Amino acid sequence: MEQITRAEVRREAVRVGVDLAKRVIQVHAVDVAGHLLTSRALQRDRFIEWCARLPAGCTVAMEASSSAHHWARKLLGLGLDPRIISAQLVEPYRSQGVSGKNDANDAAAICEAASRPTMRFIPVKSIEQQSMLCVHRLREGLKEDRTACINRIRGLLAEFGLVFAQGPEALSSVLVDVLEDGANEMNALARRVIEHAWSQWRELDAHLAWCDERIAQHAKDNASVRQAAQLMQDSSGGKTRLGRITRRGDTYLG
Repeated sequence: MEQITRAEVRREAVRVGVDLAKRVIQVHAVDVAGHLLTSRALQRDRFIEWCARLPAGCTVAMEASSSAHHWARKLLGLGLDPRIISAQLVEPYRSQGVSGKNDANDAAAICEAASRPTMRFIPVKSIEQQSMLCVHRLREGLKEDRTACINRIRGLLAEFGLVFAQGPEALSSVLVDVLEDGANEMNALARRVIEHAWSQWRELDAHLAWCDERIAQHAKDNASVRQAAQLMQDSSGGKTRLGRITRRGDTYLG
């Protein structure tokens, strides 16, 4: 294939598909007719420099990933049109199929997907939105850790024939008595283990409470969040009914 000069890319490119990675970023640029201008790998620290040569308004599409919104904000600052696409919407446009998955083919598929008039794009998150998403993601991780901790305590107690009702509250309410009950089979070491596990549980509860405070404050300060909450509510006659919103693309919602 004939080498395309940077000047030609700068003049003709209307759409670029980008496959993001930690160290190397693959780009696939086409002109208005969909003809390939260049397909190349760039070092991460050269990506923005390369994009700065693209014409204003050029579409630069990428799959949703941990760094996609960061790069999209950078591209907006260059006067480009960043588009973020869910990975599952890109896969049908990889002409080589599953067996042909590599960086170059992925970038080409992203570029092709971005050309579709019915394609759904993910809005670029602001730094504020991204920061709040960090709180939500941390909270989800803490919830999983808390559940694992509680299950671990139950499993340890069961080794000594101590089984209690389901639910965190039911278990928490009996732990003091269990640890002080000299009639059960646990020796001093086992009791120390349960104490440490329970301390971890309480620490996780404190971290979750911190996340909940941040989320509640954000809801109080942000008009868009309050508006979304109102859209989900359908209440009358003294009965509160909270509706659901679509979880397509993010199972955390709804």
